[in-house]
Amino acid sequence: MAQITLIRHGQANTTATDEIGYDNLSDLGRQQARWLGDYMKAHNEEFDVIYSGSLNRQQQTAQEFGAAEITIDERLNEFSYYDISAAMHAQFDLQKPRSRDEFIAHMPLVFSAWQDGHLTGNFETFHDFQSRVDDALQEYAAQGKRVGVFTSGGVIGMAIRITMGLDTGTFTRLMLSIHNSSIHRLLPVGTSLSMTGFNAIPHLAAPDRQYAQTYI
Repeated sequence: MAQITLIRHGQANTTATDEIGYDNLSDLGRQQARWLGDYMKAHNEEFDVIYSGSLNRQQQTAQEFGAAEITIDERLNEFSYYDISAAMHAQFDLQKPRSRDEFIAHMPLVFSAWQDGHLTGNFETFHDFQSRVDDALQEYAAQGKRVGVFTSGGVIGMAIRITMGLDTGTFTRLMLSIHNSSIHRLLPVGTSLSMTGFNAIPHLAAPDRQYAQTYI
């Protein structure tokens, strides 16, 4: 049956302060990806074709998962959060968030300003980000295959926003809840997509693996 399975990369470098520094899996992130690959193999969940963004953490996740052949699609790359957030801080003289609670409150402000075109810098527009994710989804859906997609939380959040018609506030809150190495499923229904699974982490459900249920 035709289906798109979106998989978020494993835990990356949580101490990073820029895009380059963040873009490698931690040891735990590699283990999360291996556990996911083992789980899906044990349950005969296979893909006809596998795509990954070009970012290191996305490709590393696909490799640790055990993907034999990966097609790189830059439309699956994450948006430039650090650059967009820095523009928000500079243009509106805001403090950087210092805790998870502050970060959760901060993200909707950043996304609203980005969506409304109030931020300037060397990064893509919100509209361009949404369009490239939508284009990729439509192309994958048209193949009529079981498509595996290794990507990032922002891309997954945007895919669900497109599928479910979410507003910006709901989209950002949903995005912040996405686990590392989590599974999300979209099913082509006519000319549209329907979400049939969100944020599943069965490979991390055992009591001795619950420590590995991470968001960042």
